[in-house]
Amino acid sequence: MEAVSRTRCFLPLPPKPTKVTTFLNPSQGLKHRLFAPKHLEINGLSLSYKTISCLEGKPSGLPLKKKSFVCKAGAASAGETDKPKVHGVELVTLKKIIPLGLMFFCILFNYTILRDTKDVLVVTAKGSSAEIIPFLKTWVNLPMAVGFMLLYTKLSNVLSKKALFYTVIVPFIAFFGAFGFLLYPLSYYIHPEALSDHLLAVLGPRFLGPLAIMRIWSFCLFYVMAELWGSVVISVLFWGFANQITTVEEAKRFYPMFGLGANIALIFSGRTVKYFSNMRKNLGPGVDGWAISLKAMMSIVVLMGFAICFLYWWVNKYVPLPKRSRKKKEKPNMGTMESLKFLVSSPYIRDLATLVVAYGISINLVEVTWKLKLKAQFPSPNEYSSFMGDFSTGTGIATFTMMLLSQFIFDKYGWGVAAKITPTVLLLTGVGFFSLILFGDPLAPSLAKFGMTPLLAAVYVGAMQNIFSKSAKYSLFDPCKEMAYIPLDEDTKVKGKAAIDVVCNPLGKSGGALIQQFMILTFGSLANSTPYLGGILLMIVFAWLSAAKSLDTQFTALRKEQELEKEMETAAPVVSEPENGSLASGSLLNPDDSTESSSETSTEKDI
Repeated sequence: MEAVSRTRCFLPLPPKPTKVTTFLNPSQGLKHRLFAPKHLEINGLSLSYKTISCLEGKPSGLPLKKKSFVCKAGAASAGETDKPKVHGVELVTLKKIIPLGLMFFCILFNYTILRDTKDVLVVTAKGSSAEIIPFLKTWVNLPMAVGFMLLYTKLSNVLSKKALFYTVIVPFIAFFGAFGFLLYPLSYYIHPEALSDHLLAVLGPRFLGPLAIMRIWSFCLFYVMAELWGSVVISVLFWGFANQITTVEEAKRFYPMFGLGANIALIFSGRTVKYFSNMRKNLGPGVDGWAISLKAMMSIVVLMGFAICFLYWWVNKYVPLPKRSRKKKEKPNMGTMESLKFLVSSPYIRDLATLVVAYGISINLVEVTWKLKLKAQFPSPNEYSSFMGDFSTGTGIATFTMMLLSQFIFDKYGWGVAAKITPTVLLLTGVGFFSLILFGDPLAPSLAKFGMTPLLAAVYVGAMQNIFSKSAKYSLFDPCKEMAYIPLDEDTKVKGKAAIDVVCNPLGKSGGALIQQFMILTFGSLANSTPYLGGILLMIVFAWLSAAKSLDTQFTALRKEQELEKEMETAAPVVSEPENGSLASGSLLNPDDSTESSSETSTEKDI
């Protein structure tokens, strides 16, 4: 088999192979030995690559026009450019996606256990109630989230990405282990019960919420750390790492699929919570079931945390990072306030922040009201926790189904439509929930035929609302949000994620809590303010849809710019020859005349 030479000037090879060999591979001269082309053996085929001058002769003594050509092999091996694949997916891609899916599984498994446990702890504790949740989110969770963002921004400027990951996640693992084995068993000694009772008698029952925070401060700390696990470990650490090692094409294909394994974790973690709820119910009197179950569940959380660290270490050690565009603006090392000003001044970041804040407010307006109804229906901690386990399992099943549809939605309709599905689902289900609360009494006779009271029906409809909203969030909203970070430069990406995911997410929840507190003080109860909450929900969702539309336009423009830069960087340069020197017409076919000139003008070409 012979290699086929393809030239820009369409110069045919001479009929005598010996002369061509002599021309391409002369045996004399040190200069030729240094600059002669190297041979490459591919499946027994020897190839020589070099760029040489080509002179195009013209009649009537016109000057010769110089051109260049590159010799290429036309009989290349079929497996030369093919990368190893498994079911159509490159092996190097699978080495990223499988560990990332396992990491997401472990993180969501922990988050489900922590989320269900924190509500039971603070709502059913002695001297507390569901009214503590708005105060917790506003006056405890938000300040701690802001403080973490400031600390994270500082650490991101001095630590490597690997050190930053471990520095953030290890304190979470240590705290949850310490809570199950130290803080909760000592809660009877470290909680100021007597002081809280005295202050409640002096200030009155309207201060029940703020005083409950002081009364059960260790439970409230657990509540805040569980909330931060969702915003910090999921949004900042995991998605930041995923954006670092994946390309946009891989993200569009596999980001929705990450949730498949994660929602299997929701199903299993929901069954885990259900199991421990039944175990507490079957224990004899005088036995603290919470102490036993917390030790077991926190042990699982710690083990999953170590598994997350191991997977992160393995990916960093054995998976190559994708090549990013090196063309970006040079930015100074900004301080915290300068970073915030920079992020606020960016329309792209503002739209992202609007999406996150709008989701937090919208889901909080419905979720807190639903938990109040849930507390009224299931006052026992065992019943409350058992229902939450079933709720988590239902969320996992619904989200798993949505994940199967999400890739079709991304491929068929694109980023913009996928980003608008979550607010639309939340709007429709939220209207149904509030409508049932407002018109529950007239429906009581009809509901009685199905063995339900208006309260129980509201609990079930609220649960369905939360399940559908969260499944849309996990399968569409989160992938859309994380894909929007990829075209940004590293400085905006790191600091933008810290500001949006750590501050804006609690800000949305705290904003919803502030709205509810204002409504309670103004109208006397959440039930009386339900019509106004529905109107506020409507306005927020419309603002959400508007921001999603604006962000879709900017995201598309950035993607086109990034693809253009990538094409420019990967384009093959045109080889230009020096202007001095000339060869006689037909000298390329004369080995005696071409030996020296070819060695001087030829340039070695890497294969």
